[in-house]
Amino acid sequence: MSKEKKRFLLRLDHALYSALEKWAADEFRSVNAQIEFILKQAAKKAGRFPPEPKTGKKENKL
Repeated sequence: MSKEKKRFLLRLDHALYSALEKWAADEFRSVNAQIEFILKQAAKKAGRFPPEPKTGKKENKL
């Protein structure tokens, strides 16, 4: 199940884009995925991103 992602235009300084491009390549990501990763990490650190739901089965306690 894929979530629809919001699309928007982002203008970046050429030097910043080049740095992101190299960083993304070093981590085997696209530039877009790298930007999303960085923004998620920053939002989590700032307490602005909801926690991800825990996966796994619940134990049946009888």
